[in-house]
This record gives sequence, structure tokens and C-alpha cells, in this order.
Amino acid sequence: MSSPTTSVSTAPKWAEWGGGKHPNWTVGIEEEVMLLNTQDATLAQSIDYVLRTVSPSLADRLTPETHGSAVELATGVNEKVSEAINDLIDVRTRLKRELEPLALKVACSGTHPQAVWYQTVISSGERYQGLYGSMRELARREPTFALHVHVGVGDQEDAIRLYNRLRGHVPLFLALSANSPYWQGRDTGLASARTPLFQAFPRVGIPLKFDDYAAYVETVDLMIRSGCFPEPTYLWWDVRPQPRFGTIEIRTMDAQIDSASTAALVALVQSVSKLEHDEGWISERQISVQEALNENRFLAARDGYDAELIDADTSTRVPIAQMLPKLIEAARPHAQDLGCEAELDSLLDTDFRTGAQRQRDIVRSGASLTELVGTLAQQFA
Repeated sequence: MSSPTTSVSTAPKWAEWGGGKHPNWTVGIEEEVMLLNTQDATLAQSIDYVLRTVSPSLADRLTPETHGSAVELATGVNEKVSEAINDLIDVRTRLKRELEPLALKVACSGTHPQAVWYQTVISSGERYQGLYGSMRELARREPTFALHVHVGVGDQEDAIRLYNRLRGHVPLFLALSANSPYWQGRDTGLASARTPLFQAFPRVGIPLKFDDYAAYVETVDLMIRSGCFPEPTYLWWDVRPQPRFGTIEIRTMDAQIDSASTAALVALVQSVSKLEHDEGWISERQISVQEALNENRFLAARDGYDAELIDADTSTRVPIAQMLPKLIEAARPHAQDLGCEAELDSLLDTDFRTGAQRQRDIVRSGASLTELVGTLAQQFA
């Protein structure tokens, strides 16, 4: 988008960039997880009860989501992926332990394999009731569960340049994270059914490029001034600046079955962010053809690791199995600097399987979808 007339010096309060509090490339993890009834592994519409009942120290790490069967877990700000994952494991373990006396358990998947829309309950919080008022019955679709990764960037102009470039990596991040093949009791044929389901919300998908931070601010503030939404977290883009935190947030990925899978994806996001900032690895054409980006997003959601994505430079389709090693090779020196090389390289293990592949493996072995959910709960912590 072209530069606006409003300068950053006259920008609204919400646009003040919160970077500089921490070193560049810090990471924070947010994951949306499903609350389950222990007896039958159905979704438990229990978030209000859970937040009232768990210990205060755990409640500080939990946030309600739009749907009453979802809760978001959050880590602190960490310089190393291993530190963030240890933090996440601690929160997962404590949540699992404190839910057991409540006849509840928890699991991670981009969708609950058997949930249907009419069982959905909207959370009672003001934000979520407001969302229902804005989006009406669209908000009552089946709940979806995502993994969000924040990467710290100290300077706002560096941040918007990184945002522009990470848009080109969104389809790959999505494909590797795909973990929602089942929906309403059937195999969708998709690797990430969460992606098209969440697309029912407005302001979703791979957003447009911005020339600079001022262009981003003016575009978003126009929507806020017009009363479309109250503040920028109502933009559910696949990648977005987070001015309050001074981060770029990757939001496109499905929640992961276990913490090891999360660690690999967070390492990829962190090291690719540093690669793009330092070297500008992806080509300008790859981030400029919006139609190709959107098509790649669909292909990634449909086919997961088996996707063949459009290479805008060569006008060909390239399998992820060929694309990924080249990206990891370029990012490895940065992963070494950041201390996450082992986590990054796990994506190249010969036995690497996405969550969608693992879920289908479980069902093909003879498990019912109810048993599949039980297995996901067993692997949660």
C-alpha cells in the first residue's frame, strides 16, 4: 500500500511501538487448546468455571477465547526457543493436573474432530459477546484452535519490513503445522480444516504489503476511527504487527499435539525472521503477487506437507519436501546464533509427520474419532 498522509509522529496512542524492551528475536508462544469432558471426550463449555477454579498463578497464564470450550495458554518473553518451550510445558502440565479433579481434560488439535456448530457456546466476556454482536451466527461456527508465535523487533520500520517478508512464508508455516483433518465427524480431505473454518471471520488471511509503518497505521486507524472495531487485535491476519508488544505475530498455524512439534515451528519462525531481517532471503516477487500468496495458502491448508506451492519467480509449483531443506539451510546460521538449531533441524528428520498425518495414522490403525481425541489428550503433557 502506498504511503498515507498521516505521519508516525502524529499517530494514535495504540500505534506506539513497544519494541526495545527486550532484545530482537525474543519469542512468546500462545496456543489455543480445547477443554474436554473426561467421560466422553466431547468439548466442555467450561472456560468461565475453569478460570474461577484453577490456582491464581495458573489463571494468570490463561485467557478465554471466543468459544467457551477454548482456552489460550501463554508463555512469557524468552530469548531462546528452549526456554519458551519449557515454559509452555510447565503451563500445559499444571493445567492438565488442575483439571483432573474437575472431570475435565485438555488436548490440542486445530479442530475437535466431532464438534458441530449447534453445540457451540460463546464465552461470556464483553469482548466475545461483542464479537457475536458484530458477526452474528458466524461466531457460532465450530471452535478452532491455533498456535501464535510472537517475535520481538525493536524498531517499527524494521518490523513492518519483516512483516512484509514473512507474508511469503505463511503458506509453508501453515503446511508444516497442519493438524486438523477431521471436522463434524468426518475426514475433510484437508490437512488444516481450521483454516477455511476460521476464514468465516472477517479480516482473516494473508494481508497486503505496506510501504512503511505509517501506511500500516493509517490503514488500521481508518477502520478504528470508522467504528469497525475498537483496536488492532480485531485484525485476525495470518501475520500481523503487534505494536503494544513490539512484535510481529505469526497466527496462521494450527495448535500442535505436543510441545516438541511446537518447538520445531517456533524455531523455524524465529530463525526465518532473523534470516529475513538480516539478508532479505525471499524474493520481492514472491511477496508481491497477492493472488499467488492466497493460492499457496489454500494449497497448504488442503495438502499440508504434501503441498506443491507456487514459485512466483519460476512460474512453477515446488513440493514442500524440496522447498523446506533450502530454507532451513539458509536459516541454520541464524538458528545457531539463536540457539535453536536442534529444534529447527527436527523438521528435516526422516520420521517427521505433521499433526494431520499423525491423526490420520491413528484412525487408520483402527481408532474411532472419540479414541483419537483421547489419544490427543494423553499426548498433551
